[in-house]
Amino acid sequence: MSGSKSKRPHLGRGLDALLGPINLSPLQKEQDQIAQNLHNYNEDRKLEKAKATLSTADLRPNPFQPRQFWNEEDLKDLAESIKHNGVIQPILVRQTTEGRFEVIAGERRLRAAQMVGLTEVPVLVRQATDEQMLELALVENIHRSDLNPIERANAYQNYLQTFSLNQTEAAQRLGEDRSVISNHLRLLELPQDIQDMLIGNQLSMGHARAILALQDDQIRRKLANRAMAGRLSVREVERIVRNILQQGQEKTARKKEKATYILDLENQLQTILGTKVRIEASKQGNKGRIIIDYYSLDEFERLTEKMGMTNTDTL
Repeated sequence: MSGSKSKRPHLGRGLDALLGPINLSPLQKEQDQIAQNLHNYNEDRKLEKAKATLSTADLRPNPFQPRQFWNEEDLKDLAESIKHNGVIQPILVRQTTEGRFEVIAGERRLRAAQMVGLTEVPVLVRQATDEQMLELALVENIHRSDLNPIERANAYQNYLQTFSLNQTEAAQRLGEDRSVISNHLRLLELPQDIQDMLIGNQLSMGHARAILALQDDQIRRKLANRAMAGRLSVREVERIVRNILQQGQEKTARKKEKATYILDLENQLQTILGTKVRIEASKQGNKGRIIIDYYSLDEFERLTEKMGMTNTDTL
């Protein structure tokens, strides 16, 4: 069959033989180059991040750290997360003149990492003055893991004293309302045992602010213990404080009206029962009434137990 045309063999010659040579347009070439450059950049960034680690032994805590108490349960939860996922957010540090590194922000992450035995953690190194160290540590703690009211009060006081600022200047720099700083600083006027109640979350900031209206530390202590034991609300404590203040204002006038022995009996009963007691005697002194105040059902039960009334179901 000399007249038939021979077929061109295509098998084994690849895509060029089947489709012809592949020629990319200039636009396609440019797009491919951009994609390759982006890939290379991302790989470089990964390598750069991988190198941004430091030994935990080389890290020192922030010397201006306002937090003095660390919740062990919270740290354990964070440590468990780090154990499975690693330290996701780098720890912010600065380099000292001795070549060591101080934590600016992220001490909780460092402590949790050490709990699970990590010897290296990711970091971001930046320059920071002592003032910036304190500001960043304070802001991080306030917004990320709340300080208790006394820690926060001490942090504000440390900030004011260290950098010779007044409350208005400090409020502007920290982005706080001046009254917030003022209210916290007033907590440091309370006796230490009441401050300990705030640290242990046995009393709230609202309770403490109400108690601050009283001037006598002994009365403050009694009311704080009463509020803690009776689980009184802030409003109940405020009402008690108003009564105490009103009682103080009326005390001078009442002294002229009441006999000394009646006033002594009132004081004795108030000490025994731990609440406000008024004795209203007739002019003849042979009859009258005793008024005992209570501010919650828990306190009512406490008073009845004090008076030997163990069964209050019928009251």
